[in-house]
Amino acid sequence: MEIVFNSPLLYIADYPAQDAVEVIDKRSGVGAFMRDETARRFRTEFLELVAHDPEMESFDDFIDHYQALLTQPTILH
Repeated sequence: MEIVFNSPLLYIADYPAQDAVEVIDKRSGVGAFMRDETARRFRTEFLELVAHDPEMESFDDFIDHYQALLTQPTILH
């Protein structure tokens, strides 16, 4: 496991051995564990965002795009 991003709004952990990404939206207290193609797409889009527009407002817009997948309450985090 590798923590890729940790801010007041968003937490992202990468699990390369499982080809997975864990994403937690701290604003709403929900998250998702994405695997395979979904995880690869998320990684690619996230790295592109960080490379071109690291403003916090951009992270809000980015995670809102994945909001439908973020359904698990983050009780233990």
